[in-house]
Amino acid sequence: MVNRIIYYYQTFTSLIPILQEPINVTHIHLSSIHFGKNPDNSPYIHLNDYNPNDSRFNQVWDQLQLADEKGIRIVLMIGGAGGAFQDLFSDFETYYEMLYTTINQHPYISGIDLDVEEYIDLSKIKLLINRINQDFGPDFIISMAPVQFALENDDPGMGGFSYKKLFNSPEGKRIDYFNGQFYGSFDFNSYKTVINNGYPENKIVIGMLSSEFNSSNFDDALQQVKLIKDNYSEFGGVFVWEYFQAPPEGPKYPEVWAKKMYAAINERTYCEYINNYVKSYFIKK
Repeated sequence: MVNRIIYYYQTFTSLIPILQEPINVTHIHLSSIHFGKNPDNSPYIHLNDYNPNDSRFNQVWDQLQLADEKGIRIVLMIGGAGGAFQDLFSDFETYYEMLYTTINQHPYISGIDLDVEEYIDLSKIKLLINRINQDFGPDFIISMAPVQFALENDDPGMGGFSYKKLFNSPEGKRIDYFNGQFYGSFDFNSYKTVINNGYPENKIVIGMLSSEFNSSNFDDALQQVKLIKDNYSEFGGVFVWEYFQAPPEGPKYPEVWAKKMYAAINERTYCEYINNYVKSYFIKK
């Protein structure tokens, strides 16, 4: 799949606004899974600050299931600013079993997003990718969320490892897409730099931070998306962190972001119009 339209979803307001026809969203990345120890030293898995099966999440899971029924892919994010990976690998089999169980308890989860924002040895990331692939199969989505500079060059990202080195490995070929955090530089030139660094356009999703955009500058972002699409028809798509305050309307109408992004991505360019006109002319002749 290319031209993805992805919401990260961590502040659990209702998803109903984006579940109305026509559906403009392709993926929802549920955020975020963490691991750790309770006061009695027993291990836990948390969705944000609570067990994923806590009753406070009943509506969340019900609406995600509905989203899945409407064709939206549900991806479970691990990590982010709160960490997770050092704890995961401190007792891998114990915590991985909790993760495995959580996914199986919610069969509409169709992928996992590894947002590594703490130092982790690359061999451990490869171990995790192999294990996920082994347990959930080749159709299960595996994505990652590197910061922009880690894709623009081959320097280590926030995890302390090179994404280019990972991408060029057998495990890296299993990664379906990279949700690049293009925060502060959501533009064509930054995207072009990443592609020129050797990444396939269909693997790179350009991501924005919702707090950087509002009704006064959101059209500028749409123009950048159109420019990317004009030059890279197979580009990987767009994401926003996060759903509840997605620009340009913020908490009041978070669904507007997806509608406008869908229109920007699918708007025919002038060149496409001319090409189609010429083709139809010769077919008629």
